Amino acid sequence: MKIAVTGSIATDHLMHFPGRFATQLMPDQLDRVSLSFLVDDLVVRRGGVAANIAFGMGQLGLRGILVGAVGNDFADYRSWLERHGVDCDSVHVSEYAHTSRFVCTTDDDMCQIASFYAGAMSEARNIELGPIDERVGGLDLVLIGANDPEAMVRHTAECRQRGLRFAADPSQQLARMTGDQTRQLIDGAAFLFTNEYEKTLLENKTGYSEDELLDRVEIRVTTLGKDGVEIVGRGIERIHVECATEAAKADPTGVGDGFRAGFLTALSWGLELRRAAEVGNLLATYVLETVGTQEYSVDTTEFVKRLGGDYGDLAAEQVASYL
Repeated sequence: MKIAVTGSIATDHLMHFPGRFATQLMPDQLDRVSLSFLVDDLVVRRGGVAANIAFGMGQLGLRGILVGAVGNDFADYRSWLERHGVDCDSVHVSEYAHTSRFVCTTDDDMCQIASFYAGAMSEARNIELGPIDERVGGLDLVLIGANDPEAMVRHTAECRQRGLRFAADPSQQLARMTGDQTRQLIDGAAFLFTNEYEKTLLENKTGYSEDELLDRVEIRVTTLGKDGVEIVGRGIERIHVECATEAAKADPTGVGDGFRAGFLTALSWGLELRRAAEVGNLLATYVLETVGTQEYSVDTTEFVKRLGGDYGDLAAEQVASYL
């Protein structure tokens, strides 16, 4: 199964605040917030939602096709991704702008405050999917991840025009997108990915109820943090899958990307939705256990053992045959 992963490609600057954001926010003065958090750690990592998802696919043996825009400072990052099983031949390199930057501070409650500098990402709107579809001999699915909003809408429209199946994953860009852009993004999607907060925000932005959304997308996948994931769709029973067991909680950045990588890879193997969610949950746990979104490594024997421990021997047996 050939999956194009469109979205941001960025460098992550990850910091830790030894305290709780909640104690620093005064409810009656939120309209004049002026805060500076003294952090005790800084790490610089590779990131961006599209790159994170494609990397995760590579960890499970699926060669994801990365689609996004970067600066001419991307050479080392490209080499890293290619060494980890990512097809980077459809990445656009800007002549003018730097690769995007994500700056994120996490507190002791795992709450986060972040900013994102688009940089070269704004040129993603110039990327056409047609040549990519031709290069790889036909795309089976296009993931529309958080990106330049105009690029997201254009990619979605091109998918509908060319008859390409696509998954809508607006995530962080929901805050930036208008209601009209959001409606255009999701209409006709095979999958709609959000977390629990984004689910409510998306409904508010579009003005659609949950039933109305399911008239426009085939399957809705909502990650619920520590409560796992919920899947609903046309003609299927509601599915709830508990989280996998984590060995530690190091950093939540990129956990959702890990889930999507595992979920879509399992679907590419031909597994059913529940099993795909189990694979996604476990890969997300690998991300949670490390600092940085691409700093984990999947040992297939360990992965199968952990999957069996959380979801049963049959899950382990089915997934083992594909790893």
